[in-house]
Amino acid sequence: MKLSNRGRYAVMAMADLAKHYVDKPINLTEISLRQGISLSFLEQIFLKLKKNNLIKSTRGPSGGYLLSKTPKEIKLSDIIKAIDEKVKTVGCKKESKKSCTGKSIKCITHSLWADLESHINIFFEKNTLEDIIFKTQKNKENELQ
Repeated sequence: MKLSNRGRYAVMAMADLAKHYVDKPINLTEISLRQGISLSFLEQIFLKLKKNNLIKSTRGPSGGYLLSKTPKEIKLSDIIKAIDEKVKTVGCKKESKKSCTGKSIKCITHSLWADLESHINIFFEKNTLEDIIFKTQKNKENELQ
């Protein structure tokens, strides 16, 4: 299973917005520099996030982006879905009569990979941007001790 760069970067950028969650918009250049993500790539990602109402934008010299909800209200699954990512660990469609190998029966490990996919989706559904920020802060505190 591999989450694409688009999916990883979308979560990183949204976590950046959550970390700097204030009433002041944050421009993409700041996020790009802090997270090491190409500005043009961020622009593509933010179009989808805005279209799916996860962020809002303001124009002008002090313009930029804000989360449309609190970090606690935005699940990782919302971000993944917004950018059209799918967590897929099996090579076949669940409703298909053919398996990943093209045969009529599912491979011996099909259920294993399907279960993994389910666990990953549950993880993304349970975790929010607030969880990411909390874990990051806790890790920094542990490093200082």
